[in-house]
Amino acid sequence: MRHTLPIAPQFYVTAPQPCPYLEGRMERKLFTALQGEHAQKLNDTLSKQGFRRSQNVLYRPSCAECSACLSARIRVADFQPSRSQKRILKRNAHLRRNATSPWATEDQFTLFRRYLDSRHADGGMADMDIFEFAAMIEETPIKSRVIEYTRGPNKGEHGRPLAAVCLTDVFDDGLSLVYSFYDPDLAGQSLGTHVILDHVAIAREAGLPYVYLGYWVPGSRKMGYKALFDAVEIYKSGQWQPIGDAAEHRAELHPLSVAPIAEQVARIALPEARSHRD
Repeated sequence: MRHTLPIAPQFYVTAPQPCPYLEGRMERKLFTALQGEHAQKLNDTLSKQGFRRSQNVLYRPSCAECSACLSARIRVADFQPSRSQKRILKRNAHLRRNATSPWATEDQFTLFRRYLDSRHADGGMADMDIFEFAAMIEETPIKSRVIEYTRGPNKGEHGRPLAAVCLTDVFDDGLSLVYSFYDPDLAGQSLGTHVILDHVAIAREAGLPYVYLGYWVPGSRKMGYKALFDAVEIYKSGQWQPIGDAAEHRAELHPLSVAPIAEQVARIALPEARSHRD
């Protein structure tokens, strides 16, 4: 008799630490290793259930005080840019897109440091050196790309300087923006929004139905921009659903919205790995 055995990763929980999105709260993550021959399949399956990748780890918030972090994605077929987003696309039409293998460069790191120093000087990544940056870009056991956006040179510059960079994972059903950064001197060009809009275009060209944006957090100004995109849906109560009215998700800030860890793990659907014959 032939049986199909699931991939059975071990899940762990991090120690609580201050939440970077909601003041006065503590965050905790449920995570598992992403490695081996089935890494891509595991990543594809768990990403559909609200997990995110960081190097060779898949994680999902599992906080004791709330469940406000909700994985968000754009339905590519239904997406229509707003008038302001159309202006952003027009404003950045001069940028050139270049998709490369996940390989870190000095130019990328220089732009990354300028971005952090300008926008996130007190954040958790503020002390990253070039070796840690290279690990973030290059340590990926799945199909990933670095999408670079370059601009024309200013007086005294040579070549086409980097304007923005995005580390992007390729799923079986979409693209996932793992981390993006841009030239802080070009903040007026709304490059963060442009990168998302361009990923929608890439996904549409590739026939992929979704663009995964990471976590949307109701009540967080830092993460609120994700609700401004058309055709956004969130992973909530074990299923993807339209984001609707942001105010309707305030209940996720309540401690009673959190299921026990064992129950959370038991609900995770795992991919099929191989066949076994008795």
